[in-house]
Amino acid sequence: MRRAPTLTACLVATLLLTALAGAPGPAVARDLPDTYVVSRAPGVLPEGIAVTPDGTLYVSSDGTGALYRGHIGRPDLRPFAAQGLKGRPSTLGVHTDRRGRVLSVGGATLTVHDRHGRLLATRTAAGGPLGAPDLNDLTVTKDAVYVTDWANPVVYRADIRGGTLGPLEPWLDIRAAFPQFPAQYWLLNGIVANEAGTTLLVASNGTEAVWRVSTADRTVTRLSLGEESFGPDGMALRGRTLYAVLNYGAPHGVYIARLDEELRTGTVTHRLTNASLGGEPFDLPTTLARHGCRLYVVNSQLDEPPGRPPYTVSAVDDPTCRTS
Repeated sequence: MRRAPTLTACLVATLLLTALAGAPGPAVARDLPDTYVVSRAPGVLPEGIAVTPDGTLYVSSDGTGALYRGHIGRPDLRPFAAQGLKGRPSTLGVHTDRRGRVLSVGGATLTVHDRHGRLLATRTAAGGPLGAPDLNDLTVTKDAVYVTDWANPVVYRADIRGGTLGPLEPWLDIRAAFPQFPAQYWLLNGIVANEAGTTLLVASNGTEAVWRVSTADRTVTRLSLGEESFGPDGMALRGRTLYAVLNYGAPHGVYIARLDEELRTGTVTHRLTNASLGGEPFDLPTTLARHGCRLYVVNSQLDEPPGRPPYTVSAVDDPTCRTS
C-alpha cells in the first residue's frame, strides 16, 4: 500500500530534484537516432528485433540468416558473429533472456548464443501435421521457450530447467480453437507471454486474430479487441499493453491495445501509421521491441525483395508513456 509522503520526504525529494536538474543524465529520446541502419549489403531484409535492458539491439535477417547487433545510442549495427548460423538461410524471430543469451529461430531450428556469439544450444523441431516446420517467432518465460510455426498450426515448447534448454517439441495444435478454418492458412506469427508465463498471445495472419492460450491447460480463446480484422505480425507485451505490428488487412504500422487483467479483451487506443505520424517511417514493418519510452520497428522491405539498401529500424515515441 502507498502512503502519503511525509514533510521530510517531500523536502528531501525537492532538494534531490534541484540538484539533479543541473547534473548530466542518461541519454534521452531526443539524443537518440530516429533511424538505425542494420546493413547496407544487398538482400539482408531484416525481420526480427530484440532490445536488452542495457540498450543492446539485435536484428535478424530473413534474407541471409545472419544476426546484427548495435546499441540504441548509435545509428549503425554490425554483423553479430554468431556461430552455427551459416546453414540457416533465414532467421526470423530473435529474443534475449534474463541471462543475456540470444535466442533465434529460422527454418526448423532454435539456436541459443551467448553475448559473445558462442553457440550454446541448437534445437530442431520435427515436422508438423502439414510438413516441414518454418519457425517464425518465439517468447521466453522463466521455465520455457514457446515458438510459432508459419507452415503448421502448431506452437512448440522447450523446457528450461536450471538454465538448460530441453528438446523443442510440439506443444499445442491450435486448430481446435477454430476447426472449420483451413489448416494451411493459420500462418502463425508473433507470440508473447505475460510476466508470470501463464498466458500466451499468439498472432495468426490467416485468421486475422490474436489467440489467448493458457499455459496451464492449453485452453485457447480468441482475444476480443472489437476489431473486424486484427492479424498482427510481430508483437510486444508490457503488463496489460499490447503492441502489435500490422502489415496486412490494415494500414501498415504499430497498433496499441489496452487489455483487461486476464488478457481476454481489450481496446485499440493508438494507431501509429505513416499517415498518423506525418511521414513515412515504416517500410513494410514486421515487428517491434520496446525500450524506455520508444518503440523500435523493423522495416523489412519484404514486399519487394530483395529490397534496396540500407535496411533500417525506425524508432518512434511510445504514446502510452506519461510525461511528468
